[in-house]
Amino acid sequence: MTERHGSSHPPSPITEAAQAIVTERRPAAALLGLRLAGLVDEPDAAAVALRDGFAALADPAYRDGVTAIAPGIVGVLGVRTPLRDETARRFNRATRGIAPGVLLRLADRLARAPEPELRWFAIGLLRRVLSEDPERAWQVLRRIARDAGEWVTVDTLAGAFARGILAEPFRWAELEQLVFSPSRWERRLVGSTIATMPFEDRVAGRTAGVAARALDLIGSLIGDAEPDVAKALAWALRSLVLADERAVVAFCRAEADLARATADGHRAWVVRDALPKLPAADAGPIRERLAGIRRVTGAPSTARASDIARDFAAAGALPAADASGPRPATPSPQNGASIPPPPVT
Repeated sequence: MTERHGSSHPPSPITEAAQAIVTERRPAAALLGLRLAGLVDEPDAAAVALRDGFAALADPAYRDGVTAIAPGIVGVLGVRTPLRDETARRFNRATRGIAPGVLLRLADRLARAPEPELRWFAIGLLRRVLSEDPERAWQVLRRIARDAGEWVTVDTLAGAFARGILAEPFRWAELEQLVFSPSRWERRLVGSTIATMPFEDRVAGRTAGVAARALDLIGSLIGDAEPDVAKALAWALRSLVLADERAVVAFCRAEADLARATADGHRAWVVRDALPKLPAADAGPIRERLAGIRRVTGAPSTARASDIARDFAAAGALPAADASGPRPATPSPQNGASIPPPPVT
């Protein structure tokens, strides 16, 4: 945000109250991170400690706000982001040098918790171990994605997915499979992951090769009837301008032509929402091309991936319904299978 010299705007009473809560509770958040570090090799005890600690740090007003902006979120405690970050920061410092397998077992346990904040903490742990134990880390990441029922968890996952894919390009296959998912949240994860790539790695995530693979996936999903998916696709296009601006312009121009030819409001919405990041000389004509083309409530998806998914569903290979709601929590280790321990060396 650009600072305006010579003028100041005092924070609102709501902002002041939030800042006061963070300042007051930050020491407790730091102590929670240290306490959790002492339980790193006791996943069940650590999960209880983190849940109870976060409950003590929770702010009912913030919880209500999260519930309002993320329909479908269940069991959120309401811990403000700076406090969660402080707990994670102290934990990470105190657990430097801890074996990846130990962190992975803790992440696996937290990923099965009913409280979203514990699952978000697990995602942070998985980011740490992706480079050391990618196969088992991806097992847990996939499970969190499969169980997701709202956009906050999906977009939190996106950074970890992006990091893993940029480190091991063969893992683009993870996203290639999700374009056909019956869950709108897994389809949203495709766009969110692409949108995060240029910021997750400002070198590897900003290449023409990344843009080419990403635009191919967006091309499969654009026209999806779900607004949550469309928003992520537009976000992805805006981000990809940092990787290959001319390729994004060409993509938007071609999709605008198709939207005009077929009166496709779903497709037009995504392109229109990406235009602010395009050069004005390119965005203007595209915007004119899309004039009057609007989404129609209840109109079916026009995405290529949707057509293929419907064919698979008709053949019995995929569920036909959009399994988009929150799913039951994955069983905890004592009640169901967890990831296997690492081999003894």
